[in-house]
Amino acid sequence: MIKIIVDVFSGDNPQDLIKGTADAVNACPDVHIIMPGDPEYLEAELADCSFDRSRLEILPASEIIGNDESPTAAMRQKKDSSLVRGATLLKNDPEAGGMISAGSTGAILCCGIFIVGRIRGIDRPALAPLLPTADGGHVCLIDCGANADCRPQYLAQFALLGTGVMQSIYGIEKPRVALVNVGEEDHKGSALTNEAANLIKRMPVNFVGNMEAREALTGRYDVLVCDGFVGNVLLKSIEGTARLYSAKLLEAVRRNAPAGTDLAFVEHSVEDVMENLDYNSRGGAWLLGCNKPIMKIHGAANARTVPHAVRQMRSMILADMVGGISSKLKELSGKR
Repeated sequence: MIKIIVDVFSGDNPQDLIKGTADAVNACPDVHIIMPGDPEYLEAELADCSFDRSRLEILPASEIIGNDESPTAAMRQKKDSSLVRGATLLKNDPEAGGMISAGSTGAILCCGIFIVGRIRGIDRPALAPLLPTADGGHVCLIDCGANADCRPQYLAQFALLGTGVMQSIYGIEKPRVALVNVGEEDHKGSALTNEAANLIKRMPVNFVGNMEAREALTGRYDVLVCDGFVGNVLLKSIEGTARLYSAKLLEAVRRNAPAGTDLAFVEHSVEDVMENLDYNSRGGAWLLGCNKPIMKIHGAANARTVPHAVRQMRSMILADMVGGISSKLKELSGKR
């Protein structure tokens, strides 16, 4: 049985996420879920859900870390919060495979570093969402916001972490790794990207060179490496552009369609496209580089998010991504 911790608190819709957790139990018969939080509250919300109760366990926790709190201070002061209790169990229980949380990104990052701990050889954990591509696949963007300022070696480590995700979840033997840059030529970019490229070439990854941001979702690449500042801007630009042009498309069709035309099929088609880009359908962003897998789901996630996230976490645990990354880092250190 695969044990996964699901922290639904600090999100905008904890009641919805609780119901989604019950759905995840039904969707994954080999998964045992542990939910940290107020037992009375959780029991009341779960009362109307139909699921295998033998595979859902409540871990008592009396506090919640809010998004407006200092992450480091809250982690230290609220030791009985759902997030800290979950992270502590993840560290100490050898059977706990991973944790999913809707909490504060900063607090999750602090718990990952200071409680769960980093993989030996990884300097900074990174946030890595999986985005849909034009060819029907997915691409891992790493980092998307955990590390705004990076050293070249961080980016080289991100390349290894992103490779591990795509191998674990999608079974891609040699994921194509690209460095986000202002041009594809080797001489383009900043001092950071030039040095990072030199380091990535020496990593045990399939590095295919620099790429321009406009190529991010073409399907030409499997892993996009960048610092957290660039990655966050890229991610939000993609999300904003998708919303803008879906609205513009509907507006143009309504304006140009002959009078009396039933446009329901167009509206449904646009909804299908946006569904593919919706964070509720993709699960969440991985916090990669910790001793066990951690996933951050969106604060505004809903019940549909949790089964997707649990399935992805299950794949990551079964593939032993952390063990694989650790082995590669040991090989690298032995060659130095």
